[in-house]
Amino acid sequence: MKGKTSIFSLAAIMPLRRALLMFVFSLMFVNTSLAQGFLKFERDSVPFFRGFAVSFDMAGAAQMLLSDYGQLEGSLRINLHDQYFPIVEIGLGKASHDKDEVTGITYHTTAPYFRLGADVNVMKNKHTGNRVFVGVRYACTYYTIDLDRQNFPDPVWQWDTGFGVRDEKCNQHWAEFLMGIDAKVAGPLHLGWSVRYRKRLAHDDGVTEKTWYVPGYGIQESARLGYTFNLTIDI
Repeated sequence: MKGKTSIFSLAAIMPLRRALLMFVFSLMFVNTSLAQGFLKFERDSVPFFRGFAVSFDMAGAAQMLLSDYGQLEGSLRINLHDQYFPIVEIGLGKASHDKDEVTGITYHTTAPYFRLGADVNVMKNKHTGNRVFVGVRYACTYYTIDLDRQNFPDPVWQWDTGFGVRDEKCNQHWAEFLMGIDAKVAGPLHLGWSVRYRKRLAHDDGVTEKTWYVPGYGIQESARLGYTFNLTIDI
């Protein structure tokens, strides 16, 4: 019986070994292809360090102006050979939502947030000043909320059922995957946009089951997809 067990075990392991070897060779091939593609620096006289750029998100500012929530956001990025762009984004998110039409809840929060990540310019000619990029971000915010529900009589017992929360501490961590365009307008001025998919990684909503608005993330129920419209100045 022991001999049969070892034979069957060997028979089971051999296909696995072959699969692993094929997987390793595939990774080597993919890495080689990437190295020969857009992830390889162009051999030219352009220096590795190309300076900094500052950016401002006009979409978030317009959202704050026209609705009861939004954010003011700026960013600083490093230009490495017009191809790689490490970036930090810092903003202030705010919501002031009074007496919701459906729930009657009033919600207030104001807090900073930050994102850290990098973009990659995937254009073949990377030195034109125009960029098509993909990127990734890690983001987090620590915020407090004020939540109120005005008193109203219970339909059965007729007692007041209002409630309130003050300075409830919350936090959220999430990842963003994005793609966008950055177009040179004149001199150091650029205009561009990005579309982002957000994935929540960890969160603490305090005593509430789910906070309504998270600074930098947006409305919890509808914030998986987001966008920015950026005004950028190269330095």
